[in-house]
Amino acid sequence: MWSDVVCPWCYLGKRRLEHALARFDRRDEVGVVWRSFELDPGAPADDDRPVVEHLAEKYDMTMEHALEAQRRLTGLAATEGLDYHLDRTRRANTFDAHRLLHLAREHGIQDRVKERFLAAYFTGGERLGDRSTLVRLAGEAGLPETEAAAVVDGDAYAPQVRADERRAQMLGITGVPFFLIDGRHGLAGAHPAEQLLEALGRAWDERDGLAPASGAGPGASGES
Repeated sequence: MWSDVVCPWCYLGKRRLEHALARFDRRDEVGVVWRSFELDPGAPADDDRPVVEHLAEKYDMTMEHALEAQRRLTGLAATEGLDYHLDRTRRANTFDAHRLLHLAREHGIQDRVKERFLAAYFTGGERLGDRSTLVRLAGEAGLPETEAAAVVDGDAYAPQVRADERRAQMLGITGVPFFLIDGRHGLAGAHPAEQLLEALGRAWDERDGLAPASGAGPGASGES
């Protein structure tokens, strides 16, 4: 799954995937890998402006329209058990967070670290572009803080992040979340759990066939 840790649709897509997998009879034979995608690669490490101001400016929206969009998304997230506080979110550069997720994969706890970053950002309003915040959150999720700090302070896993992003370009991915099942079946957007479950079953049944990637679904986000 290609996603970003500051993408509200990606957190929604993650939870819906989990709901689908809980109902998939071959769940124990499915592995999930989180691939890097930066929605706003030019973002500063830390920005005091609320995200809603950035979105209103980027998409030429009024503040009221931007706030209403956030309210609708907050309500949608609540139906999946997610507690969004989008008023607390601030624009952030996520390159270091993605590098830490590659470290977490080596430790076998990538999903746990991904969940901690998403919850910290969307519920707690944590600054994911801040070095000390990233290291602390990674430690809370089970990564050795000394290793996390070394990654953030150096350039480890930068090639892996860039490789994920190049692959996304090759696949024509322009928004996230994007699910790639068995390397062949693609779905763009935060699809409902029922559709993800159907796609999982189809991919399992057609492992010897090929299926074209679907078009963008609900919540395929190109925004931060």
